Amino acid sequence: MASAGTKTSNARPRAGFAKRTTAAFQRIKRDRQLLILLIPCLLFYLIFRYGPLYGMIIAFKDYSVFTGILESDWVGLKHFEKFFGSADFWMLFKNTLLLGVYNLIFGFPFPIILAILLNEVRIKWFKKSVQTLSYLPSFLSVVIISSMIIDFLSPNQGILNQLLASLGFEKKYFLIDPNWFRTIYVSSDIWANVGYEAIIYMAAIAGISPSLYEAAKVDGAKRRHMIFKITIPAIMPTIIIMFILKTGSMLRIGYEKVLLLYNPMTYEVADVFSTYVYRKGLLEANYSYATAVGLFEALVAMILLLSSNYLSKRLGGSGLW
Repeated sequence: MASAGTKTSNARPRAGFAKRTTAAFQRIKRDRQLLILLIPCLLFYLIFRYGPLYGMIIAFKDYSVFTGILESDWVGLKHFEKFFGSADFWMLFKNTLLLGVYNLIFGFPFPIILAILLNEVRIKWFKKSVQTLSYLPSFLSVVIISSMIIDFLSPNQGILNQLLASLGFEKKYFLIDPNWFRTIYVSSDIWANVGYEAIIYMAAIAGISPSLYEAAKVDGAKRRHMIFKITIPAIMPTIIIMFILKTGSMLRIGYEKVLLLYNPMTYEVADVFSTYVYRKGLLEANYSYATAVGLFEALVAMILLLSSNYLSKRLGGSGLW
């Protein structure tokens, strides 16, 4: 009897596994066209995102292009110690952190505010016009954006300086003044990205049930009450997720715009990790040292992402995962 019972209990898991396997193959067969479309995306990430991770080991080696990655000598944490002990470390950390924090504090709320304001607009042509104008900078490259900033702030023909001159103020060369660099960088970043990022919040707002607003109207609620009692709480999960992603990328300041806007007069406030890696890695061919700096930046970004996700789950009850 015991033997028969054991055989029956062993047969049940095997039958359940076979049933789940069959169901999985049926779903794959059913969705095969979608899965085929997914293959290029997977290949892209495997080749261009996960494949290059192998090269991170040169941060712990004295890499030479002539000996190759595997044959280069191991040096352990030599490059990290050199970077942490250099005078550039604290300047780079301070500049990168301040630009990231300013972008987060001033740049993060703008798309939310724009999405809520556009949701309240009832004149369709005006709403569409504002949407189009706010989206346009998102389709421009960093080079074009930077060129426009340089032209607008030109001390001779720049629109801003011409306006200041017409009001009786003295013209100013903003781009060589260290006190203005962070303001220029953050404000231009907001202008370039606010329309694109607002799309996410507008999509979240579109998912709110109209019956909630109708019930609020019946109860005598004003538009401002609906914003703070219905709209914002309803899109709060989206806000939290975007905040986590923004926090994780706070130190990932792209080198392109900084490289195009800074100059020797503003190095002390403009030089960040990414521009430093560009100079050391590509211009000076110090690949191992540059990789160590980039790896440190990525580790700090990962810590910020994990920490912000943990805090949001503890305080708000929801997170990215």
